Amino acid sequence: MSPASSHALKHPPVTAPSEPAGADSDFPELAVAIDKQRRRGRGAQSNASGRFEAKARVAFDDGWQSLEELPPFKTSVGVDTSRKVITRNESPDIGFDRSINPYRGCEHGCVYCFARPTHAYLGLSPGLDFESKLFAKPEAPALLEKELAATGYEPRMIAIGTNTDPYQPIERERKIMRGILEVLERAGHPVGIVTKSALVVRDIDILARMAKRNLAKVAISVTSLDPKLARTMEPRAATPPKRLEALKQLSEAGIPTTVMVAPVIPALNDSEIERILDAAAHAGVKEASYVLLRLPLEVRDLFREWLMANYPDRYRHVFTLIRDMRGGRDYDAKWGERMKGTGPMAWTIGRRFEIACDRLGLNKRRSKLTTDHFARPKRNGDQLSLF
Repeated sequence: MSPASSHALKHPPVTAPSEPAGADSDFPELAVAIDKQRRRGRGAQSNASGRFEAKARVAFDDGWQSLEELPPFKTSVGVDTSRKVITRNESPDIGFDRSINPYRGCEHGCVYCFARPTHAYLGLSPGLDFESKLFAKPEAPALLEKELAATGYEPRMIAIGTNTDPYQPIERERKIMRGILEVLERAGHPVGIVTKSALVVRDIDILARMAKRNLAKVAISVTSLDPKLARTMEPRAATPPKRLEALKQLSEAGIPTTVMVAPVIPALNDSEIERILDAAAHAGVKEASYVLLRLPLEVRDLFREWLMANYPDRYRHVFTLIRDMRGGRDYDAKWGERMKGTGPMAWTIGRRFEIACDRLGLNKRRSKLTTDHFARPKRNGDQLSLF
């Protein structure tokens, strides 16, 4: 491995859709691409340094064929020692002001994940590091109980899974998410969950009890019903049939469920909007939403690499349509527009979604959670009431 301060190594050159390709050339080799066998089962193609790093690293053959000896990327889990677990936000275009992320990084490996750039804050790559170097918060349930017990705490719905998936594979053994739900149930605190994992059905017992008191709802993202596309784009997430079955089990247990067609990627999965909604409706889902593909910061180059490696014939078409919906840019973070885009193509996707929902009877009623049951947890040293 050799250090280099070149900006080009941190952000490798990628032929833009507006640039002509050579008559005899294929897509260019990427300077930081990782050998396929080393990244088998992963979503990202590379592991470029984060934007805050003064140096970048790139593997090269020094003549001793040492690259062949490099080990494959294996999942490692560190401990996040944050002293608070509730994260606040003031974004005007999302429906919550607080959230919890039991894990940093996500092994699902979804190539389009807009949370990837957060790994740069840890000095790690938003590429393969994001899906292989994970951090768990084992103290999250205890920290949450402490924060809920604070005198000035005012309850409002806590969103979980809005950044990284709380039910990613390591949750099966660590059970941090289940611990968080146990705290929320005892406190009578509302929660909204977003996931791509069928593991959520493990906690149906808690979620069903909370749902009876209007304290819980679950949204599952179904990006595609095509098993090949889903496996390529989301290599370690649950298969589409597993997600639909999870929606069915949650609905049958009386838990309000939402199907999220997210992200919608033009010329790749946008043709499946109606099919996904139809399948979810048959599974008992009553609500639906969608989000247009977002490409902030390092996600843009990671998605380009993935698209060129897996669907090179669609590369130019996909990015042309993306730019049509983003004011001529690859991404526009403007409040109110970043989720849905603008322009004729974005309008068409929105109308198709609305028409399909009307036909299937989705979104006729929106489930509302309540804070009426909230009971502040007792802090150590608190005296018991005499009455």
